[in-house]
Amino acid sequence: QVQLVESGGGLVQAGGSLRLSCAASARSLSRYTMGWFRQAPGKERAFVASITWTVGSTDYADSVKGRFIISRDNAKNMVYLQMNSLKPEDTAVYYCASRLPLSQYLDWGQGTQVTVSS
Repeated sequence: QVQLVESGGGLVQAGGSLRLSCAASARSLSRYTMGWFRQAPGKERAFVASITWTVGSTDYADSVKGRFIISRDNAKNMVYLQMNSLKPEDTAVYYCASRLPLSQYLDWGQGTQVTVSS
């Protein structure tokens, strides 16, 4: 089981940037894939990006490719989501999550609100 705590959300104007952080606590994260998801009002939670802990392989939703960058700091057990060129449609609660190979995302943080004003 992984404990996850997000931070870094806030209010930003369209075109601006924010960096979200996720602090992960576990015995070992080496086998995990870490993900960011978001849920906008009235919508289902949606995948944003993921990164494998050991190799650092990344994956992105089409809607954020070229604007968002996921990264991790193995020494600090931190995962980051750098969000650039933000749009009003990026407004959502952003969640950090983790999963083991061939498993669903089972561990979730409490979420952090990101609001992008037009």
